[in-house]
Amino acid sequence: MTVPVRSLQFADAREAADLAAFLGRLLHYDRAAAVRLQAGGSALAVFGRPPSFEVLAIRTARLSGTHDFDTTVSAGELLEALDPDEAAGPGALPQPVTGPPWTGVLPPRGGWQERPGLPGPESLRTALTGAVAEFRARDAALPEDRRTRAERDLIGRDIWSRTVGDTELPLRAVHAAQSLGFLRPSPGFPVALLAAGSWLRLRTPFGSIALRGAGGGLGTLAVTVGTA
Repeated sequence: MTVPVRSLQFADAREAADLAAFLGRLLHYDRAAAVRLQAGGSALAVFGRPPSFEVLAIRTARLSGTHDFDTTVSAGELLEALDPDEAAGPGALPQPVTGPPWTGVLPPRGGWQERPGLPGPESLRTALTGAVAEFRARDAALPEDRRTRAERDLIGRDIWSRTVGDTELPLRAVHAAQSLGFLRPSPGFPVALLAAGSWLRLRTPFGSIALRGAGGGLGTLAVTVGTA
């Protein structure tokens, strides 16, 4: 894809710093991570897929000026382009890369409706703590001849596929939100569960985690600052 824009200028240094933190967390799970960038007007949406969680992570940022592009780039190269000393200044947009399959399957543009039954952030954190403790206990209980990656993966799938509260949201989505810095377990912290077709979306002020079930449709997420 040919990208007409060769640089990004953020609305302020905080926007670039927050995006850099998100990219750093993605790269922790996949040093070769790619991200899809969609810009419309003064808003930028960044999509990534941390492989450990099998979800899409979405972070938005405000840009200075008007932009209109859709491209996939290396997360590492984009992070390097964000100068911490001049974070609000122009940053080079990396050259496009051939994106992995997930970059062609993004959440739908509209039709999101809030779903009830999601526990509060403190309860979600408690569930995560319990899940991690259970994983460690079950792993420790494995006999030596079964202490393999395959056995650990089976335990992980059992634990992280469980749903939270009275929802269909798997615990792995909450784990991803916590690990990527989207979830803050403090009183009054706003979290919401949205649904559109077969897609589910855990939304917080710092970003969203989205995933879909079998039969989900294709589409693109609206680029709107403040809705991620």
